[in-house]
Amino acid sequence: MPQRTTTPTTLSPADAEECARYASETCLRTGPPRLVGVELEWLVQDVRDRAFPVDESRLSAALQSVSTSSRLPLGSALSREPGGQVELSSLPAPSLARCVADVREDLRVLRDGLSAYGYTLAGLGIDPWRQPQRAMLHLPRYQAMERLFDSFSPAGRFMMGASASVQVSVDAGTAEPGPLGHRRRWLLAHLLGPVLVASFANSPMAAGRPTGWRSTRQAVWARLDPSRTLAAAAAPGTEPRTGWARYALDAAVMCVRGADGNGPWSLLPGMTFRQWIEGGADSAAGRPPTLDDFAYHLGTMFPPVRPQGYLELRMMDAQPGADGWVVPLALTAALFDDVQATHAAEDAVRQLTVPQGPLAPRNALWLRAARHGLTDPPLQRAALACFTAAVAALSRMGLPDLQAAVAEFADRYVARARCPADDLLVAAAAR
Repeated sequence: MPQRTTTPTTLSPADAEECARYASETCLRTGPPRLVGVELEWLVQDVRDRAFPVDESRLSAALQSVSTSSRLPLGSALSREPGGQVELSSLPAPSLARCVADVREDLRVLRDGLSAYGYTLAGLGIDPWRQPQRAMLHLPRYQAMERLFDSFSPAGRFMMGASASVQVSVDAGTAEPGPLGHRRRWLLAHLLGPVLVASFANSPMAAGRPTGWRSTRQAVWARLDPSRTLAAAAAPGTEPRTGWARYALDAAVMCVRGADGNGPWSLLPGMTFRQWIEGGADSAAGRPPTLDDFAYHLGTMFPPVRPQGYLELRMMDAQPGADGWVVPLALTAALFDDVQATHAAEDAVRQLTVPQGPLAPRNALWLRAARHGLTDPPLQRAALACFTAAVAALSRMGLPDLQAAVAEFADRYVARARCPADDLLVAAAAR
């Protein structure tokens, strides 16, 4: 992150401009695309009965054994989510092949460690069987988050306690215009979003029953605090950094941390960070914010495409099988980093009509993707074009195994207007 020459202890109303500059300088780092990464969230299930709740002490012991007895080969970050889910976050990899190989090995170590304690990993966007519960991580941050989301709808409990995803990260792109330019990549990430939602929808059930959505996880995200979960503006020709800075300042403050980061943390519904700056010591927070507060605030933003210096695409459900996550990773990386595939993807998503009104994930196109998956004809046509382009790109990149995996997924699902959610619905009906 860029270093400041002076850092005020607190922020005055004039420092809203300072915060905007900080946000815009840190959100997208431009340069030739080189790196790729992935974050994999998994539901944890008991091998005896997948409906059993996660035991906090047993899961903690299992993860501790993984951390201490066998260091993850790649050094991926291993973390827990409030409902007992686990997340494996890769380091930025210099190539797609390296990313896949290293994460596969890390997952092998993680699965072996969990298996010794009677647990297994399940790739599902929403837990189909268990009610959401905050099984662990009883920390001030999650307590505040839970209270904030509860003020909007019960959906927040599903997001925190019962959801899992595949999040793919690609470089922001170059400062210069062109297919690898950061403005075009920012726009493509947003326009590609509903195609990725529909193709990899894998959460059609909750609490043991079909929900009517192929991606219930996306339906959940569409019902959360809109100030921090809607897309930042991504209109053609706009500068993403400027839009992101404005978005962050106008987002509601999730919580005000206690002294030295300890509890209790205050919940101030409806107060934006800009209002906190303007109110200073007279604000509902009772004190003026600091730049550290703003940096923390940036980490509480959850739009479908999040600029973290790079582009983090957050809209895909967790995928079934040991290697299911490889396909969304390979598809996304190929579409962004192969120029011919980028042009094909841009042409495909331009055929989709993006309706006026709410931003993603609340607009009608994203909701169609979440509800209907690839049974929606325009989304299926766009997905077929994107998968075809990615298969050709992976061939040019000399990655035959990944090319075969993406092609097999396209034949099994995309060409048949299906997605992984349909397999779960068929299996549930059979039972």
